[in-house]
Amino acid sequence: MPSHRISWINTPVLLEAIERYEQGRLPRSLRLWLQTVLEIEATPSGPLLPGG
Repeated sequence: MPSHRISWINTPVLLEAIERYEQGRLPRSLRLWLQTVLEIEATPSGPLLPGG
């Protein structure tokens, strides 16, 4: 499978995805995408965003 490079990510979209990820409200496909983008190996024990 060819590797794809991400050239840019819309910040508001990324922040919304992180918030939903932390709340457990992100669909599996987007959860996997976010884990790949942020290089998350497992469900984090704490918030990903400061103050979250």
